[in-house]
Parts: sequence; structure tokens; C-alpha cells
Amino acid sequence: MKRILIAHRTEYRYPEPVRLGPHRLLLRPREGHEVRVERSRLDITPAAQLRWCRDADDNSVAIAHFPQPAGRLCIDSEVVIEHHDDAPLDFLVEDYALHYPFEYTAAERTDLQLASTPVYPPDRAVVAAWVTGLGIGAGTLETYVLLDRLNRAICGQLEYGMREEPGVQSPAETLRLGTGSCRDYATLFIEACRGLGLASRFVSGYLHTSETAAGHASTHAWAEVYLPGPGWKGFDPTGGVLTGSDHIPVAVARHPEAIPPVSGSFYGPPDLQADMQVDVRVAAL
Repeated sequence: MKRILIAHRTEYRYPEPVRLGPHRLLLRPREGHEVRVERSRLDITPAAQLRWCRDADDNSVAIAHFPQPAGRLCIDSEVVIEHHDDAPLDFLVEDYALHYPFEYTAAERTDLQLASTPVYPPDRAVVAAWVTGLGIGAGTLETYVLLDRLNRAICGQLEYGMREEPGVQSPAETLRLGTGSCRDYATLFIEACRGLGLASRFVSGYLHTSETAAGHASTHAWAEVYLPGPGWKGFDPTGGVLTGSDHIPVAVARHPEAIPPVSGSFYGPPDLQADMQVDVRVAAL
């Protein structure tokens, strides 16, 4: 078991006071049998009316409303978790899903329909051709071997690059450029899985790793695939690995652009620009 501290501070400064719209905060890790929140603190300046809720994907969401104009907005989150996923390879897939291709049960297909539908339909042919070039889909293959091959191929064939721009690259663009960020890698992995009929979803969260690790980032993104038996299993194509106790999931979604840690709006003069600074620290205790 690991105890991990996650400190995430987002600050906006405006040239003059502005009216702040509601802000949606995805900062609290997803709890379950592998992750438990030991303690948490969320400080917001200026004072906000805060409402907690669960969205359709069971993410823990804080909605902040601001009654007064402000020239500065600071969102300061600190969470300590216990992470128990020390053996990510210790799982058993149901017999009928051990080898690909397989079909989910009727009940699973109903529940997994959205997670099995690509969100970049124009990219299907390009992604399918790339997957075929990996020797996937032509015959029977152990399901885990298929996913591991896909995960390692993205890590090994593409060049990792951090991007400050918001949003994600389409899968076809990532393949064309031969480079992408963690969220671009995850998006390509997800769309490749969906093209094969495997339900998958996007995960945003944090990564605890050394400063010299390839693709180092404290905020991170990866993918989960639904496997009958263990359920949702995490695959991180940035490192070509299964997720474990270094990966701290915060939010999941069908669409990779749906779950930024902080999102919101402000109202001011047309040309007014906000200065934003983000500071994230992930440390073992």
C-alpha cells in the first residue's frame, strides 16, 4: 500500500475585476477497493458557494458559484490517498473473453454501448489500417496480448511530447505527426480498441513518478478497457504499461475532452485575457 499526497493549485489573474461564471472542478480521486481518500482539503479564493455531486460516470464533481466579482481566482486542492493496486497483473479474465475476438454478453453490450462507439468516425479507416499493421484483428489472439501489443506500439512507435494547448489531437493526426501528449496517446488507444469492438474510456488523473522518467508529468491521462471478469483495467500507452499504484484516477469519460481538472468562464471586456498558472505536486508519504 502507498500513501500519496496530491497538491493541485490553479490560479487565474485578471487585469481588472471580472464576473466569474460557475466552475466545474474534477480534483478528488475516484474511490474504490484500490484507492481510498484519507483526507482532503479544497480552498477557493474568492469565497465560493460550493456544491458537490456525482455525474453520469460517477465522477466526484465540485461546482463553485461566485457571488462577487474578483480580480483573482485561486483553487487550491490537497488530497492524501491510500493506493492498494500493488499487483496490476493479478486478474482473471472470464473464459469466453480470454481470446479475441469475443462478444460481450447481452447485458454488457447494453451497458457498454457508448464506451464502444468511436468519437472520431472520420479516423476509422486510418486507425484500422494502423492496427492491422500491428498484426491485430487477422486471427485469434489472447485478449491481454492484443491490448499489451497495442499499448506498447503507441509507446514505441510515437514520440512523446508535452503540449500546453487545450484539447486533444485526433487519432489520425497523432499517427500522421508521429508524436503526441499523454492525452493524445490515450485517445488513439481508445479509438483503436473501439474499432475492435472493445469498450474503452478516457481517464484523467495524476502520475507519481521520478523526475527523470520518460513522459514525466504529474497530471496525466490514460485509458481503461472493460474486460469481463476484472472489469475496467487501466492501460497507459505513454509508458506502455498497465496502470498500478503510481496512477491516481480522478475522472473517467467516453470523450477525451470532457474532463479537464478545472473548467469555467468569466465575463469582462471583450479583449480581456486571464493569466493562468498551474502547480501540481505528487509525492509519496
